[in-house]
Amino acid sequence: MSRIGNAFNNKKAFIAFLTAGDPDYETSLANFKAVIEAGADLIEVGIPFSDPIAEGPVIQEADIRALSSGMTTDKVFQLVKDLRKDYDLPIVFMTYANPVYHYGADKFFKNASEAGADGIIIPDCPFEERGEFEDSAAKYGMDFISMIAPTSEDRIKTIAAQAKGFIYVVSSLGVTGVRSSITTDLDSIIKLIKEATDTPAAIGFGISTPEQAATMSKKADGVIVGSAMVRIVAQYGKEAPAKLSEYVKSIKNAV
Repeated sequence: MSRIGNAFNNKKAFIAFLTAGDPDYETSLANFKAVIEAGADLIEVGIPFSDPIAEGPVIQEADIRALSSGMTTDKVFQLVKDLRKDYDLPIVFMTYANPVYHYGADKFFKNASEAGADGIIIPDCPFEERGEFEDSAAKYGMDFISMIAPTSEDRIKTIAAQAKGFIYVVSSLGVTGVRSSITTDLDSIIKLIKEATDTPAAIGFGISTPEQAATMSKKADGVIVGSAMVRIVAQYGKEAPAKLSEYVKSIKNAV
């Protein structure tokens, strides 16, 4: 098992997402450090992209801020290198097919691995078309993280059986963003996953409160929070690290 498995060892995992370079490099680095030191078990590093189709307005705006500050894929790799100087927790990239293709898949995964990343999530890459990305990722020791959504239906067991690292269970239809309630029958989805694999499953999309995190952590092996944290960055700017620390501790305690 890769380093990603360490996030789930004998505990429920709290997975935290932030967009790299939002609102600028130094503040973003400080934000990630604050999140890690507050107790995140795994971090998802969003590579800013101009057309993030799976994201709601909160993360779309974060991508715009990051790109406007001059953030590039190479600078994202440098940010991870800077984090690796002090931290050994699992790090996973969240990006889209276009930036990887544009960069060159083999070169991308080589540099991502050398930077210290353990895996990657590509929301707009269908399961049936993951081959090129997954092969390149595996070549450099990175896990290609599978996503399972409420619409996966008959494919759930097939996807789960071949999953590596952890499985990202999408809680709701639509794009990322804070939700007041999550009504999907996640128990049935998790049951099918567990029948097919021992790979940990974490629920994301819409989780924002400690109460939601506590509920979802009882269903799965971990919870993923992104938009609620990115919204803190948008609200507090350079003062965000302290606010993020408080927030992460509240979610971590709930999980």
